[in-house]
Formats: sequence, structure tokens, C-alpha cells
Amino acid sequence: MCICVNCEYVDRCTTYHAVEEQHQQPHLSDRPVFEAMNPSINVNIRTPDHSTEVEMEWDVVGCDSFQADMGKWSRLRPGELVPT
Repeated sequence: MCICVNCEYVDRCTTYHAVEEQHQQPHLSDRPVFEAMNPSINVNIRTPDHSTEVEMEWDVVGCDSFQADMGKWSRLRPGELVPT
């Protein structure tokens, strides 16, 4: 799971903006201005059974800029499922 959903900076971070782009999800911010320090991103690549299509899952798993703010993403998008 992406640690960004519980980070103080999720709504203005350029790294999370890039992850949103990869997942083709609506952006929390159109113009993020916060540059994360040393983000680590895991990219899981898989092919669903009996498919030639490739799926990629991008998750930020570490970041020197991470500041815990539990539930930040949920407060920004009330009622929506938290991305996993």
C-alpha cells in the first residue's frame, strides 16, 4: 500500500501526483509544489490469468519527507475508497 495516503503532503506532492498519473486517477492537486526527498517506489508488474495485458501497481513505500497524518487522503476524498 502507498504510504502517501497517510502523509501530510499527499495533496501537494509531485511524487504522489506521478503515482496518480500512472494509475490514471484524478489528481488531488493540479499543480503540486512539494518535492519529496528520496521517495522509494515499488512497481509490481503482473498479467491477469489468460490475458496478454500487463497491469502495473505503483506504491510509494518509503520517503524521507514522510510526515504521518493518518487518514489525510480520506479526509480529502470523503466517501471514496482509499487506493490500495
